[in-house]
Amino acid sequence: MLVHLHVKNLALIEEAEVEFGPGLNILTGETGAGKSILLGSMQLILGGKTSRNMIRENADYALVELLFQVENPKVLKKLEALELYPEEGQILLSRKIMDGRSISKINGETCTVGQMKAAAACLLDIHGQHEHQSLLYRDKQLEILDSYGRERIFPQKAFVEEEYRQYKKSLEELNALDIDEEQKNREMAFLEFEITEIENAALTTGEDEELERQYKKLSNSRKIMEVLQTVHAITGYENGAGDMTGTALREMTKVTQYDEELESLSQTLNEADSLLNDFHRELSSYLDDLVFDEETFYQVERRLDLINNLKAKYGQEIAGILSYRDKQIEKLEKLRKYEEYFQNAKEKVQRAEKKLEEASYELSKIRQEYKEQLEKKVVEGLKDLNFLDVDFAIRFDRRKNYTPNGFDDVEYEISTNPGETRKPLGQIVSGGELSRIMLALKAILADRDEVETLIFDEIDTGISGRTAQKVSEKMAVIGNHHQVLCITHLPQIAAMADTHFEIEKHVKGNETTTQIHPLNEEDSVRELARLLGGAEITSAVLENAKEMKELAQVHKNTRLK
Repeated sequence: MLVHLHVKNLALIEEAEVEFGPGLNILTGETGAGKSILLGSMQLILGGKTSRNMIRENADYALVELLFQVENPKVLKKLEALELYPEEGQILLSRKIMDGRSISKINGETCTVGQMKAAAACLLDIHGQHEHQSLLYRDKQLEILDSYGRERIFPQKAFVEEEYRQYKKSLEELNALDIDEEQKNREMAFLEFEITEIENAALTTGEDEELERQYKKLSNSRKIMEVLQTVHAITGYENGAGDMTGTALREMTKVTQYDEELESLSQTLNEADSLLNDFHRELSSYLDDLVFDEETFYQVERRLDLINNLKAKYGQEIAGILSYRDKQIEKLEKLRKYEEYFQNAKEKVQRAEKKLEEASYELSKIRQEYKEQLEKKVVEGLKDLNFLDVDFAIRFDRRKNYTPNGFDDVEYEISTNPGETRKPLGQIVSGGELSRIMLALKAILADRDEVETLIFDEIDTGISGRTAQKVSEKMAVIGNHHQVLCITHLPQIAAMADTHFEIEKHVKGNETTTQIHPLNEEDSVRELARLLGGAEITSAVLENAKEMKELAQVHKNTRLK
């Protein structure tokens, strides 16, 4: 669960640290106090977009840190799949926003926004003020059904996705072969030209390297000749190094008999004379063989030009050119046997489509099994939320085309009054009703969801009275199984708090700051009174608030235990 929140220099928040507890954490405050800023800070950890405007005026950066205590084995396994390992059961997510950029970290190590988002998705789920509108979209409705039956649906969905990928691949291969006769003839002619050009060159691996060596030698033969002749003269035996070394050696032998230490020096000089003699002899032989053949040079140059031209067209090396030729031969063979290949590709598509159809049918069958369970639970949940005469059903249609999600297209239909026929949600329900339907679904999914922390932002939009009391009871039920953070304006919901926080805005001179702090029992009652009575809090309102708090506690102690 989320145990600690630290926000610094974010909009109106100069610095705030909050310790959250288990169960239902309620956040209340005056309109404009900064409740949305607090929620926005958590959205940043979930990968929300950043901007310079988020940073508090006159500050260099903004910082958001969320510390989670993770104990659920399923959540730990999900984090492990992301190569994230909590330290002493804790994981710290932080995001620092600077001018034009942001830095994300997990347990102190820098990460991408995508990695941060993936980690946060395992730890918390935010139900924003307008998220219930997504319930009007069929894709969202199908997503909820799939989440409800995740144990069996998700593995089958993965199988359908793989079959869909194979189907699309085989379809692309068929489409690539689907050409008319004129185009086929043009392609065959072009392939034959390329293959013939490469084969006529009669290339051999390593030939280009040998030709480059020959070209380098032949194009520099004049310079080689001049330099070697100079070296030959310098090291020769006609007033050259060889002549001088021989003279030195003869002089050395005249005195070696008088001192034994001179023997090793004489031996070294003798070796030098031998090496110089060998070098001179090999150099002479090289010079005798060095002949510039203009015809050979011309042939080498032409051959290199041919090979380099083929490299520019077909590959950076001879092996690549030959590989390209082999691929073109294969393509040509397919075109020559076009009818056979086309028929095989067509049959491959048919086989892939059949497998996809079977996998999608099995997925649809599983979904429809869970559909009946979900319909029943939604009706029960909506009755708990003051939908007294509600009829709810999930209608299945078949899409025209296959998708990675199968062929199912579902739509939620509802009737909220006796005698009325069921219609799609968007044609019947109001904003407040839609919000309650989403809450009912969240409550149902909460029992099956591994995410430990759920955040609700003003789930009370458009409701009051008895309905508000029902919503508060549903929030308490969810808080009995999960950690819940709820921003609300309704006293009925606030009264159910296990921990109650107040968000306040303070003005000092020209500066405005937002602060958040926990409320004790007495302060919580006073805040409930403010929600009940508005600006003037009378003793009667205080008594009403106290009674509301006590009744909420009785409800939690009896119905939720």
